[in-house]
Amino acid sequence: MGEIAALSAALCWAVSARLFQVLGKAFSPLALNFWKGCVSIGILLVMTQVMLPAAPLSLTVWAWLLFSGAIGIGLGDTFFFQALNKIGDAQTILIAETFAPVFTALLALAWIGEWLSWQQWLGVALVILSVDVIVKIQKRTALTLFAPSGYVYAALAALCQAVGAVISRDMFTSYQLDAFNASLIRLLGGIGIITVLMLLTKQQWLPKTENKIKTWRLLALAVIIGTAMALTLQMLAFSHTKAAIVQTLLAASVVFSLGVAWALGEKVNSKTTLWSALALTGVGILLWFD
Repeated sequence: MGEIAALSAALCWAVSARLFQVLGKAFSPLALNFWKGCVSIGILLVMTQVMLPAAPLSLTVWAWLLFSGAIGIGLGDTFFFQALNKIGDAQTILIAETFAPVFTALLALAWIGEWLSWQQWLGVALVILSVDVIVKIQKRTALTLFAPSGYVYAALAALCQAVGAVISRDMFTSYQLDAFNASLIRLLGGIGIITVLMLLTKQQWLPKTENKIKTWRLLALAVIIGTAMALTLQMLAFSHTKAAIVQTLLAASVVFSLGVAWALGEKVNSKTTLWSALALTGVGILLWFD
């Protein structure tokens, strides 16, 4: 269940990435992050308050999940966006998706005593190596960008993802809570940090676009797939599977994005196909030995 949920979340992110790429032309990175958080909170509020039975949670759970969202979603996404501006998407994804599973595994060991077998480490290594090579193949021209601070931001983004992941996993193993409420609380923590950053940096809140109705509809679709569904699936994965495995499987979104590109009629070269197969082999090892 956990691995399937993580892979489903990765697929949701791969699909929504195309939509968010289009929306990035109308919104600033922080504004886009803010509005996708607000729409997701609205969707999850309906789910938790109307469709699901009441689930009272202790102040301890609320505090830790808010902190997890503030670090993993609020600061993590902000550092990621900063890295994008400094070193481009190829290098940013390369560093973030490489370090996040490793940081998660080490933090999970130190925080909750959760370790991986050597077979699982082999699966993690295969996925990370394959994703790194695929990113390099797909975005060679972007690798010319260089700024030392960009690499620091990308590493900080990976560290924030890891902290958020391990705290979420700890809450699911220590308390009784569901993925929808956990996702909602984490989003509230994230949106709080993003709002403060928006105010401090004096960002423009509304999109710059000629067709606002179309833009907001596209945002709603992207949020349903890439935030509300993906985040809930991610929380479901943390409730059933080790944090490092979940974080590694989420990195497979890069591989799924190639499938989306192929489905849209874009060409995928043979080298990329080979490394994608190797990444899927790593995923298979993680599924088999969990």
